[in-house]
Amino acid sequence: MDFARQRQQMVRKQLVSRGIWDQAVLDAFEAVPRHLFVGEAYQDMAYADTPLPIPAGQTISQPYVVAYMLQALRLHPTDRVLEIGTGSGYAAALLGHMVQQVYTVERHAELVTYARHSLAQLGCGNVQVCQGDGTLGWPEHAPYQAIVVAASGPSVPEPLRQQLAIDGRLVMPIGRPHGRQHLICLTRRSETSYDDDDLGEVRFVPLIGQEGW
Repeated sequence: MDFARQRQQMVRKQLVSRGIWDQAVLDAFEAVPRHLFVGEAYQDMAYADTPLPIPAGQTISQPYVVAYMLQALRLHPTDRVLEIGTGSGYAAALLGHMVQQVYTVERHAELVTYARHSLAQLGCGNVQVCQGDGTLGWPEHAPYQAIVVAASGPSVPEPLRQQLAIDGRLVMPIGRPHGRQHLICLTRRSETSYDDDDLGEVRFVPLIGQEGW
C-alpha cells in the first residue's frame, strides 16, 4: 500500500480542510507513519479519520483530534514536552518530530512496551517513555514548556500545574467519563496564576490515577 500517499491525503482532507494551519503540525503528520502504531489487522485503515484499537483495550486517537491538541499547544522547536497517556506512541512520535525533547507517561505496562518498540523502529531518540501514574507527571524533568493529557479528568491535576513552566501551555480534556467533556488550554502566567480557554467538546477515556478518577 502507498502509505506515503495516504498520509498526504490525510493531511489535506482531514487536517487542512478542517482548519489545522500550523505547518509544523502538518509536516509532522506527513512525516510520521501512523500505520506503524496500529496492529497489522488495522493497517489498511491507519489513515482513516477514526480511532483504532490498540493493546490493553485502548485506542489510537482520531488524527484530527491529535492535530487539534498539538496545534493548541503552540509548540516551539526548543520545547521540552510532557505527554500523559502514551498509548501507541503515535502522538509522542509526532511531538518528537516537532520539539527538542518528549517525556511520556503510560500506566499500562503492555502499552509501554508497545510504544517503545514502535518509537525505536522510527529512531525517535528524543522521546522517553516510562510506566507510572500520569496524574503525578514526571517531576524529574520539569519544568515543561508544554503538557498534553490524552485522558479526561475531573480537573487539571495539581502536580501537572506545578510542572508547567511560566508561559507554558497545558491541553487536557476535563469532564466525567461518560458525561460532557471539554478540551481546555491552560497557560501558566506566574507561580500562582493561570489562564484557561475552552477549546470545545470532546470525548476521551478517563484519566485514572491519584489525581484523576
